[in-house]
Amino acid sequence: MTKKAVQRIKKENEFGARRAILEDLFFDFNVSRKQVYWMNFIRGLFFGFGSILGGTLLIALFAWLLSWLVDVPGGVGEFIQFIMNIVQKDS
Repeated sequence: MTKKAVQRIKKENEFGARRAILEDLFFDFNVSRKQVYWMNFIRGLFFGFGSILGGTLLIALFAWLLSWLVDVPGGVGEFIQFIMNIVQKDS
């Protein structure tokens, strides 16, 4: 056999062994499909909640840093008016 053929056979055997191990682990931990679907549903809920919470925290942190770095007058409405005045003066 050629060197390439031997390497290909080794790679296929390794892939098959890894797949068999993963299948054994999957079927050992998940006895029924109902249990698998339920676990994935709960995982999805937590992933969605975590994504929303993380996004909210990042936006709040960004807004806080922006207000700390830039002198924001009064409130949001006044800030927008302030920006519009600057833009109108420059044009």
